[in-house]
Amino acid sequence: MLLIPAIDLKDGQCVRLKQGVMDDATVFSDDPVKVALHWRDQGARRLHLVDLNGAFAGKPKNLSVIREILAAVGNDMPVQLGGGIRDLDTIEKYLDLGLEFVIIGTAAVKTPGFLHDACDAFPGQVIVGLDAKDGKVAIDGWAKVTNHDVVEMAKRFQDYGVASVIYTDIGRDGMMNGVNIDATVTLAQALTVPVIASGGLTNLDDVRGLCAVEGEGIEGAITGRAIYEGSIDFSQAQALADELSEA
Repeated sequence: MLLIPAIDLKDGQCVRLKQGVMDDATVFSDDPVKVALHWRDQGARRLHLVDLNGAFAGKPKNLSVIREILAAVGNDMPVQLGGGIRDLDTIEKYLDLGLEFVIIGTAAVKTPGFLHDACDAFPGQVIVGLDAKDGKVAIDGWAKVTNHDVVEMAKRFQDYGVASVIYTDIGRDGMMNGVNIDATVTLAQALTVPVIASGGLTNLDDVRGLCAVEGEGIEGAITGRAIYEGSIDFSQAQALADELSEA
């Protein structure tokens, strides 16, 4: 079970949002490169980046700091990134910089042909990010909830060839009230590609809960606010996850 630290980038700073609201951002550091090195040194085996400005603008907006992060840690662990990825040229640019995985979210829902083309062009390096509320897919920085069922949409994208699915319960993201394990398991059971849980990881009980269902196809969990505010000690949590995964 991979625990994946998140670095959400807004205006070149490391922040966390509550339920995706850009105006409700807590700044944790003005040096995201230092933060990336910290999580690497704490034993992280993958890093999750989000270009928040890019997600809202529809194009990369924190490219310089992303480049610096990849130069600092890209040789030590895989880095995945989402936010503002809307065309194949952007994907190619990021992969050339050393990014391991691109995450396509809103664009996958709005223009599924783009996701299909990306999976064909960059096999094994495209992750789809599906954000849902009450089982329905949300887009545009969670501003709009669609009528699309998250399980059915994930199955379609699996057929396109995505490497994995990041599933975020937007009702829990940044709220520190636990992972929606039942919904994550339901999705994982419907797919053959791995699922990465996101949103709500709060304490070691959440880690234990996820590890208990790892066999259903849950590859890892993204963690943000909990590791920045200290309700989870990252290295302790990853060590627990490793111990339980081996049991």
